[in-house]
This record gives sequence, structure tokens and C-alpha cells, in this order.
Amino acid sequence: MLGGLAVPALARKERTGPRPNLVLIVTDGLGAWMLGCGGNREIRTPNLDQLAQAGARFEKHFACTPASSPSLATLYTGRVPRQHGIQDFLTGEPVENPPQGQAAPPPAFRNEVFVSDILSGNGYECGFVGAWHLGDDQTPQHGFRFWSTLAGPLVYQNPQLNWNGKTTTESGYLTELLSAKAGAFLEQQTRAKPFFLTVSYPNPHPPYDGHPARYYDMYAKAGFETTGWEPAAANALRGREFLADTVVNSRKAAAAITALDDQIPQLLAKLSQRGLRENTVIVFTSSSGFLLGRHGLWSGGLASNPINIYDEVVGAPMIWHWLGHVPPQSVRPEMVSTYDFVPTVCDLLDVPVPAGRNLCGRSYLPLLLGKPLPKKSPWRHTVFGQYRNTEMARDTRFKLVLRNNGAGPNEFFDLDDDPREKVNHYEDPKYTNDRDQMTRAIEGWRRTTAG
Repeated sequence: MLGGLAVPALARKERTGPRPNLVLIVTDGLGAWMLGCGGNREIRTPNLDQLAQAGARFEKHFACTPASSPSLATLYTGRVPRQHGIQDFLTGEPVENPPQGQAAPPPAFRNEVFVSDILSGNGYECGFVGAWHLGDDQTPQHGFRFWSTLAGPLVYQNPQLNWNGKTTTESGYLTELLSAKAGAFLEQQTRAKPFFLTVSYPNPHPPYDGHPARYYDMYAKAGFETTGWEPAAANALRGREFLADTVVNSRKAAAAITALDDQIPQLLAKLSQRGLRENTVIVFTSSSGFLLGRHGLWSGGLASNPINIYDEVVGAPMIWHWLGHVPPQSVRPEMVSTYDFVPTVCDLLDVPVPAGRNLCGRSYLPLLLGKPLPKKSPWRHTVFGQYRNTEMARDTRFKLVLRNNGAGPNEFFDLDDDPREKVNHYEDPKYTNDRDQMTRAIEGWRRTTAG
């Protein structure tokens, strides 16, 4: 079902040969900069690095919003926060000043068309495992018939999980339990019918206790000299307590990341055991990134007041793997966003993009498969972001951050000279033309995504 409503009719498209299966692996708060394949030399992610090596990695992939709920809503629907209505992470205890969190999605969110609605309407068996983050977590919805989600507060040992609407307490480590639930879904699949599985892990999101001791032991002596952490910034907000001992807490965060990395071989092995590996597309991404002490901040966009949209929090990994189809060792330089995911999946699986949803994204399937784009339709150079009162335009050289519809405080960074976004050139006359051009681009994007 679509929320509590009926699934809209979606026309089927004819194709020859079996449709590929799709496994989407999503994490929470794992920035692209934290992976070995993204240049990190202190956090161990060998399995994700190998997955990227055997497929394609988009090195300039950005989340539209550096917060879990709105980012996931964009990933699953292709629509941006001002369209789908989730502006911040969902919580039963939102904060008014400064604004943090959102109590619930708007009623209209029930009408959003998810990628799972599209695929279930085109003959796919759909399963969801893990952190839903989008409200009404206990209720199977949006075409998912296999439904195992987190219940209650996030704990990594002996968690509560929803199982098709019923809450149970499970014994063991949450991350491994979610992999086991994903394995149970895969056990039910055959070559006779295609499937779509989403596995949404909370790692490396706090709390940082509850992970198996062997992962903490790996980092017991790590100094994190190269990760670029700084003393607490004056405007640090959420996560400030972790900055009191950044190295110790970086060790714990790294342990959570490596524990997540260890789940990848298990999922691949299950696909191989079922004879499904060769016809299964695997996608790995994150809802957003984390700072882990960079800029003197700890968490994501709400780590500071005002909201930040540093590359560390919007730069999310995007890895695609499909044996025999996605060229291995591909590192794509194009600017892509979470709002491009739905159009790309529809293009790949040969199913229709939902009509009337005013999607701003575009399929990057030709880039993924190593094929040229039409000369009349080159790839764009700019991606956009939105988080509450803050908007971003980011191209291959510049980044503009506008707050309060341009009333400020605003920022303009020259990333060629200043990749860590330290020097604000917003008032620098040298950059007036570039700044104004990007301002017009944000204004245009704001208009085109108004509905």
C-alpha cells in the first residue's frame, strides 16, 4: 500500500529477458570522506572499498539534505524537502530554538510515490529491513510486503524490532540482526520474480556503545592524526559532548563503521548461495555524512548554529555494483545527487517514472554504464541542497550557501583553493559575478521545485 492509500496505477513496460533485482544498502551518517576509497587512511572499510573497486563510485555524489529523514525521503521519492514536506529528522521531541527535528510528516506525505511503489507495481517483490525514519515505522507501507524495522530508541544490543507490524525484542547485535533479516528475505526469493530489497543500517549513528568488542579493539591506539579534526568551534551545537575527547569518540565511530563494512560480504554471500548474484544490482549509499571533529563540529548539518552544509555532511558515498554490466574500477567525476536516484533506477529497470511528481533529478544510467551522453544533452555541472532555511548550490569549483532566502548569513567558497571551506568569499568583489550566477541558479531551482 501507499501509506494508507491505494497504490496508483503504474503502467508496465515490456522488455526482453529477466529484470535485474535491486539491493539498496543505506547507512546513517557515513560521509564519503570516511571510506578508504574516498581517501581515508585511518578508518578501515576494506569490503566497501572492494565493492567500489569492482563497480562504479561517484566521487561527487551529494545528499540533498544533511539529515536522515528528509534525505531518505528524497532518495526514495526523487522529490526535495519543499515538495515532500519532511524538512528535518523526525522525532517525538523537536526543539524550537534553534529549530531541530520535526514531529511528523505532513498528511500529504502519505501520497508520495516511492521507488518501492513503482517497482511493486511492476512485478517486484519488495522488502525493507532496518531504520525507516519516515514515520509510522511499525506499519508495512509503500509496496513493501516484507517489513522489519527498528522500534523504540536506537540501541545496538538486544534491540526492539517491528516484524510486519508486531514488535519483538531480539537478542544480539543490531547490525548483524538486520543482516540476518535481509538474509531471510533473500531466502524467499527465486529467479522467477524480480525483487527489491532495502537494508537500512543505523551505523555509524550514535550511540557509540554496544558494538562488538573486536571493533573497538581495532582502534584502541588510533590517533586519527590525518582526519582533520579541530578544537570545538564557538558555534558547535548538537554533538558537542563528543568534542570533549574527539580522538576517543573517533575510535568509537570508526568501530561502528568497520562493523557495518563487515556486513557487505554476508549479503553478497547470501545472493551467491541463492544463485541471484549475477542478476542483482547492488547500490550502497548514506543518508548524509558526519563531521567527526572537522570544522570543530561533530555531527551533521545541525552540528552548528546556523545550519552548515559542509561537503563532509552532504558528500555521501554512491557505489553501484552489477557483475558484467557496470564497468569495474569506474570513478565517475560528474555531479550527482540523491534526487537522481529514482530516475536512474527507473531507467535501469525499464519502468516508468511516476507522472505528475515534478522530479528535478535526471537518470545517470549512461554514466554508470560507461556510455556517452547525447551531444545535445550534456551532464549538468551543479547540484542543489536544502535544509530548513538554508539552501546550497555546489558545482565543480564553487559552493554557495544562502540562508533565510538570501538574507543571510551567507557563504561562498572557492573549492579549488579552499577544499575544506575555511574562507568565506561571499562579500569579496572578486567573486561577485560567480556568486550572483549561483544565486540565480538557486532561485531558479527554488521555483522549479515549488510543487
